[in-house]
Amino acid sequence: MPREPRPRPRNADAPPHRVAVLVRDGVLPLELGLVHQLFGAAVAPPGAPDAGRRLYAVVTCAPAPGEVRTDADFPVLVRHGPEALAEADTVLVPASHGPDEPDVRGGSDPRLAAALARVRPGTRTASICTGAFVLAAAGLLDGRRATTHWKSAARFRALFPDVRLDPDVLYTDDGDVLTSAGEAAGIDLCLHMIRRDHGAAVANDVARSTVVPPHRDGGQAQFIARPVPEPERRASTGAARAWALEHLERPLTLRELAEREAMSVRTFTRRFHEEVGVTPLRWLNRQRVERARQLLEETDLPVDRVAADAGFGTGASLRQHMRAALGVSPRAYRATFRGPAALPTDAEVTPPP
Repeated sequence: MPREPRPRPRNADAPPHRVAVLVRDGVLPLELGLVHQLFGAAVAPPGAPDAGRRLYAVVTCAPAPGEVRTDADFPVLVRHGPEALAEADTVLVPASHGPDEPDVRGGSDPRLAAALARVRPGTRTASICTGAFVLAAAGLLDGRRATTHWKSAARFRALFPDVRLDPDVLYTDDGDVLTSAGEAAGIDLCLHMIRRDHGAAVANDVARSTVVPPHRDGGQAQFIARPVPEPERRASTGAARAWALEHLERPLTLRELAEREAMSVRTFTRRFHEEVGVTPLRWLNRQRVERARQLLEETDLPVDRVAADAGFGTGASLRQHMRAALGVSPRAYRATFRGPAALPTDAEVTPPP
């Protein structure tokens, strides 16, 4: 998972962040819709001077305005041409089913290359799924870390050897260039960009309103088909995970979780990794970090109390895990996402070891 970014300072009088979605024939309606849905649901939080104001303005554009074919039985009418790219703060390229993965540098469609040439230097650029082929063909990913759908990874690597492809992750963040894996990973990427722009509280509200998790553990490996016998799939670790989330403050053991599913520790560990994509310990630590983040954002509890309620036991342990997962200390995280006024007094903060 990328290091947790600091949200950009936001001027309440500034216009909404402009997101331009560049579509082509064969565009996947789900990918187009999720961008509009997620960014469209992001509003200034309660208590802000502009509470409730939309934080993003999303437009759909194409190399030429007009009717664009989708991979479904209906087209979309795109009213904006490539001029929208020149005005965008973020340009996002979703995937397309059809001849959408360029085989040559510059892209198979000269109109597409001309459209991308309108993007201003420094504009944040992102892709969903095989939209990464378009960014790579335009030279935007050379020397950068990127990902794409695991089914297309081998072809991508052969076409674009200068790109540092990571086919195991859900998304990558290389500063002003971001990429994601399959369609659903586009949700993860959009939430990450919202969190990066406006903080965890705004991103979490968007996740809640669209009924998706604010963060998914694991990478693409958990979705790659494996020859697992059907009887192996009947049992699940879901009940143990749900129970663990209700008891994070306790010193949970792997044996205790396995017993809740009537499995051996070995079977539970294997099944857990198959279903979630990470080990039980890594998942548990991640959930505790998420609980700590929530408490740091929403309460004034001292860091030691946050550590205890999240199951880390001590403030030192919480600091260690937050630095490993997010790259910041609990105090710095609270200052970033709640503001300096929310910080406890020095007497309430355990000094670093």
